[in-house]
Amino acid sequence: MNTQSDAVPQDPTGPRETVPAAVAETRPLYWSVRRELWEFRSIYIVPLAFAAVFLFGFLISTIHLPGKIRAAATLDPMKQYEMIQQPYHLVALFIMGPCFFIALFYSLEALHGERRDRSLLFWKSLPVSDLTTVLSKACIPIVVLPLVAFVVTIATQWLMLLFSSVVLLGSGLSVTTLWTHVMWLQMSAMLLFHLLAMHGLWYAPIYCWLLLVSAWARRVPVLWAVLPFFAIGVFEKVVFNSSHFAVFLQEHFFGGGQGGEHTAASGSLDPMGHLGLGQFVASPGLWIGLAIAAAFLAGAVRLRHNREPI
Repeated sequence: MNTQSDAVPQDPTGPRETVPAAVAETRPLYWSVRRELWEFRSIYIVPLAFAAVFLFGFLISTIHLPGKIRAAATLDPMKQYEMIQQPYHLVALFIMGPCFFIALFYSLEALHGERRDRSLLFWKSLPVSDLTTVLSKACIPIVVLPLVAFVVTIATQWLMLLFSSVVLLGSGLSVTTLWTHVMWLQMSAMLLFHLLAMHGLWYAPIYCWLLLVSAWARRVPVLWAVLPFFAIGVFEKVVFNSSHFAVFLQEHFFGGGQGGEHTAASGSLDPMGHLGLGQFVASPGLWIGLAIAAAFLAGAVRLRHNREPI
């Protein structure tokens, strides 16, 4: 007697690998971020170029390093620390500055450029939502550029430390003073916090505002990005003879005054300083800024959906 089998027929091509839903959802964002890195190579080329210039100058300056270490031995511990740490702090600032300006110019160009060169039509034809595209562009100044600056800075500082050690050993000096004062791990942790917290999250409203302007403006987006704030400042000065708006922007974003909640965010590159992570996370200014940034991003998504090539 023939019996009908209840077994499920097997696929002759073999079992197919299933992609988890979470991976499938993040894959378009991942490739969109990679696309930005491929199109805007200045994101990593410029920091590398500045690091190479600084490293070249530092290598020349190591001619005076043995005398500098001998002079530091006669100073008090705090003076020794400041003298030896100075070039490692300088290279961090030397790389962070260009990365910040790259983030500003990238945010202004990100959505305006694809409308200007009419590649917007091609990218919209792909199965990638406007939300994913805008989020991938926002990730560059908020997450990717701070991480690039961190990696390049740490690699440069490590090369500086190794070369300095070779120079001191070649001069018959001990490297103990150098390695004792250059607290590389603490310095790296402080730098990572400073870049992600300050240059990423704290400045997020700036980048998202520029993305919004980039999606809206037809010509000269930099003018439309600056003009509203300039107009508000002039209006306040003329009508009320005050400058509270300008002072607020300066204190919140650049620590120009005694803004208490901002000092935790700006932090110091001094590895001896307290990270202040809890104070930073609990800061109302951080969450208000992120809420404003989210509103700007929502507007940019809406504008990209409706805008046509220029």
